[in-house]
Amino acid sequence: MIKDQVTPTNPSNRRSIPINLGAWIARRDSGVWLIILLFVLLLPLSTPRVALSDEVQYYAYLRSAYFDRDLDFRNEYEYFAERGRENGDEAVFNALLRPDPVNPNPRTGLFRNVAPVGSALLWSPGFILADGLVRVANAFGAHIPADGFSSPYIWAACFMSALYSLIGLLLAYRLARRFTGVFAAALATISVWLATPLAFYTYIAMPWSHTTGFFLTALFFTTWLHGDREPLFARQARRPLWIWALLGLIGGLMTITREQLGLVLIIPAAEGIIAHVRLLAHRRWLAWRDLLAGHSVFLVTLALALTPQILAYQILNGQPGPSSTVAGKLDFTSPNALNTLIDPAHGAFLWSPILAIGLLGLIWLAQYDRLLAALLFLGFAAQTYINGAFGTTWHLSGSFGFRRLIECTPIIVIGLAALLQWLHARVGVWPLLVATLLLVYWNVGLIAQWAVVRAPEFRKGLIWDDMLWYQFVEVPRQVVDKLYALLFDRCQLVTNC
Repeated sequence: MIKDQVTPTNPSNRRSIPINLGAWIARRDSGVWLIILLFVLLLPLSTPRVALSDEVQYYAYLRSAYFDRDLDFRNEYEYFAERGRENGDEAVFNALLRPDPVNPNPRTGLFRNVAPVGSALLWSPGFILADGLVRVANAFGAHIPADGFSSPYIWAACFMSALYSLIGLLLAYRLARRFTGVFAAALATISVWLATPLAFYTYIAMPWSHTTGFFLTALFFTTWLHGDREPLFARQARRPLWIWALLGLIGGLMTITREQLGLVLIIPAAEGIIAHVRLLAHRRWLAWRDLLAGHSVFLVTLALALTPQILAYQILNGQPGPSSTVAGKLDFTSPNALNTLIDPAHGAFLWSPILAIGLLGLIWLAQYDRLLAALLFLGFAAQTYINGAFGTTWHLSGSFGFRRLIECTPIIVIGLAALLQWLHARVGVWPLLVATLLLVYWNVGLIAQWAVVRAPEFRKGLIWDDMLWYQFVEVPRQVVDKLYALLFDRCQLVTNC
């Protein structure tokens, strides 16, 4: 393990566990409880609503499939477009209902939906529970519309999204704990959460696919690293078939939640190529046969998990592929890969400097496991590459921060934890806490500028003129002026609420 890590408890020491199991858990893994506590304390800042065109498309799958038993989204689009128009916002109508040569689709007569189906599938347990509670409440005299549009349904999807963010954070923390102690893992997890757009999409822009995608990515890495804490070379050829099946299922769900997450599978693919070469070179035929069987199971379950999206494409577009409006957007030379990270107005490293620090931390992870560090860097590079390939939308202008890298959070947490573990032994606690607070404040200040202080001009990209003045003077002043609305009436500050 990385130097200075607390050695895991040996099974032979189990007799030393105190009778008070709850106290033992709290003492042994206080990072879990700290993450949960912070999540709950920040939860009142949530803004559960479905308003933007992307949010409407994610949600429409769930509402239409459950209530209408179809994928005809006309009524969903019309409902949310009308809500927008009531507030002078034509965005949903223009994005989803305005006719063009392929909308509605000339083959199927259905309005397009370029969002994938995965988030709707993951939100469905909460949505179904909300529907049951609405019907029970109405049986006792309440008059809540049981139509999929009323507040309980919207809140169910939004808070399911937040719940997946919490689970993803706990999984990322446990991943970091494989290599570091509690302090480094907890500080890395909390700082990456609160110093990147993940915080914004957990509590403010809730019904997007980023928190569900983050959860699935964290779950994929957790499953991929299942087993003893040993270097990847020693583990990769010994995964049981059920792990391979689960990896295929999670990998498919990742891909139908955010299509670009399919590139996360480049990590096990690269690992597999290396493993096959090594096993064949050393003539380990039985181990190679077992690995080949595992990869076959992985591919079968991956294909099965992709089925819901393929069926949705077929129904909506008359073909087992995406709408023609998005199919041709990619330039595979990825001319904006570098801009994705360092562009002055849109670069991810400028919006969220902690991303660069966490990526640098993979160097310290490499001291424990070079292959793992290299593969995690490859996964981050793949997500950067695919974003740079989006010719006209790589910059994500209008969005808060560089949201397309949110799903790389587990990679950044692991790298940052490795670096913090090394620094902790050399500089102590307080310098790390101060640095973390500054990084978190940078993100909070940008959220305030984006949302209330310099909107809408700030939504076009970072504005460096007077940046420090706004961050440290204007943001605190306006936050204090609008504190009541921020705490108790956030609908004053957003549209279509």
